[in-house]
Amino acid sequence: MLTRSADDQFCLSVKSTADAQALAVQIQESNQWLDVVPGINSVVVRFDAARMEPDDAEYRLRKIVDHGIEPLAIPEQIVEIPVAYGGNNGPDLERVCKSLEITQPEFIALHTAKVFPVELVGFTPGFAFIGELQSQLHFPRRKEPRQSVPGGSVAVADSRTGLYALSSPGGWNIVGRTSLRLFDSAAEDPFLLSPGMRVRFVPLQNGDQQ
Repeated sequence: MLTRSADDQFCLSVKSTADAQALAVQIQESNQWLDVVPGINSVVVRFDAARMEPDDAEYRLRKIVDHGIEPLAIPEQIVEIPVAYGGNNGPDLERVCKSLEITQPEFIALHTAKVFPVELVGFTPGFAFIGELQSQLHFPRRKEPRQSVPGGSVAVADSRTGLYALSSPGGWNIVGRTSLRLFDSAAEDPFLLSPGMRVRFVPLQNGDQQ
């Protein structure tokens, strides 16, 4: 579905995050747009209203959509995210496991059992939305968000894992922490993760350093 969302932008709704990422790439390849931003299940496109009429922009976007979404190749590389689960690193893990009626080792085993796609990077610089969690791990956001969540926190909410690159307010349930630097403003490529990448969470053993 294609809708006008502002004077100079359109929003295209799609069925999945994979479709959003693939469609964004196809739209970007035409080099006609000011911004193309994929989301969880949509793509927002901003056009130059001084050079392009809205009807023309809509026509060009519909032509791309009608061509069909070409799936992106699945990257071979898997980024391993070392995680210290529970305790001071994951203050919500015990409560989450109690509500889900599983043990902490069972939670960790499920959370580290599969490869997950990076769906979106946003909210704050480097914050990564990772999905989709197994149904046994689905858990709602906290009723009361924290004023400050430490950078490196690994958290869950609803059907996804969220990685806090920087310290910020947040309402996700913190289950662990990683020492990886997810965002470095001084680096040539400041983001460790980007949409379409694949990650695997790796549990740190007792004695491993964070």
